[in-house]
Amino acid sequence: MKPFTTWTVLPHGKLMRLADNVMSVTGKMQMPPMGEVERRMTVVRLADGQLVIWSAMALDEAEMRELESFGKPAYLIVPGDLHRMDARAWKDRYPQLVVVAPAAARAKVQEVVPVDATEVDFGDPKVRYLAVPGTGEREAALLVEGAGGTTLVLNDLIFDLANRPGVSGWLFKAIGMTGDEAHIPPVIRMRKVVDKAALSTALQQWAHLPRLEQVIISHGAIIGKDPSGVLGRIANELAA
Repeated sequence: MKPFTTWTVLPHGKLMRLADNVMSVTGKMQMPPMGEVERRMTVVRLADGQLVIWSAMALDEAEMRELESFGKPAYLIVPGDLHRMDARAWKDRYPQLVVVAPAAARAKVQEVVPVDATEVDFGDPKVRYLAVPGTGEREAALLVEGAGGTTLVLNDLIFDLANRPGVSGWLFKAIGMTGDEAHIPPVIRMRKVVDKAALSTALQQWAHLPRLEQVIISHGAIIGKDPSGVLGRIANELAA
């Protein structure tokens, strides 16, 4: 699909509070020839009440009012070059947004919306933006500390989509986009991973964060059950 040029609301759920400073919402979009794909937007509130919008989705007005009651949109993170679908519409709606994208994704994102930075300091030590090691600055991540623990926000690196029926389900499984557990799909390895050892090390380091509560990913269920074990397993698989 081509990136939207206007505020285009696709099917989505309701914003859910995942931590004192984190909200998330899932939606669905069509990706021919594979069919319907789940996607997720994550919203992080900074200490000053400003919001970091991660992998933006256009929501209906009721949910946008809910989002705005949470804080003021200030940063728009386009965490990879495939997640620019709604970026222009968000920038048009909130012209003050600072647009941030990983360095290697900047050129593709700028085809849709001007990118202000490839690195950012939010002025809140509890929320950190970083390029994911081993991806050649193709993918970004957020580390968010909250009262209940730490949230790791990733983008396309890890998928956890369940297998599905029909022809599209067969295609998804054949190319490794769906499965029985969270994993790095083969196509993502080929497209995003340039240094397996560096990425494996980063995943192990995140797995050993003392208060890791959850890993939020853009496609699939939130990893809230044993997130350290899941990251460790994926790191070992990558290093094998």
